[in-house]
Amino acid sequence: MTVKQLSMPELVDACLELGVPGVGLWREPVRTYGLEATAKLIRDAGLTVTTLCRGGFFTAIDPAERTKALDDNRRAVEEAATLGTEVLVLVSGGLPAGSKDLHGARERIADALAELGPYAEQHGVRLAIEPLHPMYASDRCVVSTLTQALDLAERFPAHQVGVTVDTYHIWWDDRAPAQIARAGAGGRIHTFQLADWTTPLPEGVLNGRGQIGDGAIDMREWKAYVEAAGYTGAIEVELFNDGLWARGGREVLAETAERFVQHVL
Repeated sequence: MTVKQLSMPELVDACLELGVPGVGLWREPVRTYGLEATAKLIRDAGLTVTTLCRGGFFTAIDPAERTKALDDNRRAVEEAATLGTEVLVLVSGGLPAGSKDLHGARERIADALAELGPYAEQHGVRLAIEPLHPMYASDRCVVSTLTQALDLAERFPAHQVGVTVDTYHIWWDDRAPAQIARAGAGGRIHTFQLADWTTPLPEGVLNGRGQIGDGAIDMREWKAYVEAAGYTGAIEVELFNDGLWARGGREVLAETAERFVQHVL
């Protein structure tokens, strides 16, 4: 999504040219290019699909909507397996229209995970609950902290359900470093993502993720936390940013790689 302006073949070519060994994919562009075609393209290029994003949106109250969401998540698991990634990232869903029941919404997430966890295991896929910044709690994700994410994940085996550690969403939380250690001790850090926090936030706030180095987050500090917790997997950069999307995709990818070396390594 950082360079969503690139077609799938353009993305693969740019990654190869710049020495980027893996890519986290989103379901929509994969669907546009074709699931099997994408899997073959990535595989033939020798790249790794680090994660697939996203599953989730489990909080509906209406039984038909819940059934629809579970069916879609089963498809997402199957897509992840076809693409050769072990991790499906989950954005759990916000409050249903008219509801003020945060506790009930979170319990419905647990109910969904109880069904999806074994299904994911059968396909060699792990589910990664991503806590989102509290500003998204009403409409996008009622799981706002790593503490809440782990409280849900720990109801299930670690090889079924873990968490996503994303700097953009947790950098403000002084409890997060201890929760990263908790997640690492349980083998539940399934992916680690970077984006910077810049202000003012744009209208709608969704596309406000800053380029690495442009904002308030010390990326090396958070990298040190996950490494100390035992994480050795891929590090993804995931930027939703209208300004970056308006530029040439290869230029943005090259800049992102340079910033990664400068501010993370």
